Amino acid sequence: MAGYTTTNPTTGRTDKEFGTLDDAGIENVLSSSHAAFSSWRATPAQERAAALERVADAYDARSRELAELIATEMGKPLQQSIGEVALAGSIYRWYATHGPELLAPEQLDPQGAQESLVQTEPIGPLVGVMPWNYPYYQVARFVAPNLMAGNTIVLKHAGICAASSEMMAAILHEAGVPDGAYLNVFVSHDQLADMIADPRVRGVSLTGSEKAGAAVAENAAKHLKKSVLELGGSDPLIVLEDAELEQVARTVATARLSNAGQACNSPKRMIVPSDRLDEFVNTVVEVFEAATVGDPLDEQVDVGPLSSIGARDGVVEQVERAVEQGATLHTGGAALDREGAFMSPAVLTGVTPDMDAYAEEIFGPVAVIHAAGTVDEAVELANDVPFGLSGSVWGRDLEHAQEVADRLDVGMAYINEHGTTKAGLPFGGVKRSGYGRELGRWGMGEFVNVRLRRTATA
Repeated sequence: MAGYTTTNPTTGRTDKEFGTLDDAGIENVLSSSHAAFSSWRATPAQERAAALERVADAYDARSRELAELIATEMGKPLQQSIGEVALAGSIYRWYATHGPELLAPEQLDPQGAQESLVQTEPIGPLVGVMPWNYPYYQVARFVAPNLMAGNTIVLKHAGICAASSEMMAAILHEAGVPDGAYLNVFVSHDQLADMIADPRVRGVSLTGSEKAGAAVAENAAKHLKKSVLELGGSDPLIVLEDAELEQVARTVATARLSNAGQACNSPKRMIVPSDRLDEFVNTVVEVFEAATVGDPLDEQVDVGPLSSIGARDGVVEQVERAVEQGATLHTGGAALDREGAFMSPAVLTGVTPDMDAYAEEIFGPVAVIHAAGTVDEAVELANDVPFGLSGSVWGRDLEHAQEVADRLDVGMAYINEHGTTKAGLPFGGVKRSGYGRELGRWGMGEFVNVRLRRTATA
């Protein structure tokens, strides 16, 4: 029975099924990754960098092909898909450019010896568990720094992303990454757990749900493996009194609709001054109702389907439950009467701490808008959830906005933008949003051995 299925969320029809590996296949993968490690780590850093540069070139050259694939596979509108391909390519290129210098030995103060030297070395085969919402970008965040460091990788992508995961593997191999240094696998959850437990695997990185993260972290810890987790988010967005309210409302409403709201660091909870609430809500509703929902391959479409019928139905249920518990629904929230996983974008207000929607992550095109009487109240509301991925503050007085941003209990705080991700910036959260960092020099440091070599005076 196929374990991986490409079902077009625009039509609801299954295009292709992929079978999972058997136990012999799992053993072959682990032995291949382990065997390739010694030669890949010995490959000069500049040669590894050159391979990543060729990967980046391929992403640039095949941008539309790659974009159309995920638009069909998980429903991302074409222009947003093209943007994701470009972002993924920029990550490979950043590590190709900066990787060798990040791996260079560092001379420390000798402190009484002839030399104290820190060397950066790879630790071995790694398992990556990746989600469906950004099929190329999420993989690049994990793969680029770790291949650059000399680790080998076994990549388990989401069940709906089999076609794009095969394409990524083909590009890496065509660029010169040996087959054993990067292995794309289709495996079950039980097989994944066995792979993580195997002594040949030295670490695991997961981007996904809290439930999946907890299971992977427990398994990794049990076997003394390093893990990095990027989990859920319910990002707060604070609008200050001096902000250009209509402009901010339009900007953040558009951001919330990106990828049909299916982003961990999307601005899910918008917090505005009480006396400006109605004005802000009206503008967000206007943007949501004007957005074109439809086939992601149509370049005029703003919002595509959610990733699956089940995902759509789950978000619709969250909206319905919020209304049942007393929230006000201003627009949208229902499944659209057409084939595919479409829903009308929704705006909620009046969500209180006793409602499920107050603290849970809503992974879809839904804006929850809160009113706050003071900045202190806004900050308290922003921090009053279990998540801490990112957050933002919007206002014209930048010094004040920075002071407010510094009070957010998040891994990434932004002023007058939200959720910006660049290859050289650290990405990661706190609290139940996970631990560890990806991208930049911080991403290079998670799965390496920082080795001290100290030489005493003869």
